[in-house]
Amino acid sequence: MSWQFHSGTPVFLQIADHLRGDILTGAFPPGEPFPTVRQLAFEASVNPNTMQKALILLEEEGLLVTHGTVGRTVTQDQETLDRARDTRQQAFVRQVLSQAKTLGLSGEVLSKLIAESEAEI
Repeated sequence: MSWQFHSGTPVFLQIADHLRGDILTGAFPPGEPFPTVRQLAFEASVNPNTMQKALILLEEEGLLVTHGTVGRTVTQDQETLDRARDTRQQAFVRQVLSQAKTLGLSGEVLSKLIAESEAEI
């Protein structure tokens, strides 16, 4: 994993977003053991307390499940995963639309540019 943090957003939120993306893309499959706080903190070069704060946020969202002293796993609840994926996709679209509006792009022009770019990929 590549960990790069930027100013303006608390590090624990950036970590949570990074891990959320990994969970939703299947890098951490449902039901599988999740790395420990210490492992992740070491990889990300952050304080374990910062990592713990990020993992608690993901637990509150239902993406991670704690099993007492055994550790955490990724949820197996497909509805929770689908809902989180939808939320992330909607946020992305809102961000793109906001940037398009700043550039003066209409929805029609944006759709055309997306279709053209998609054909190139």
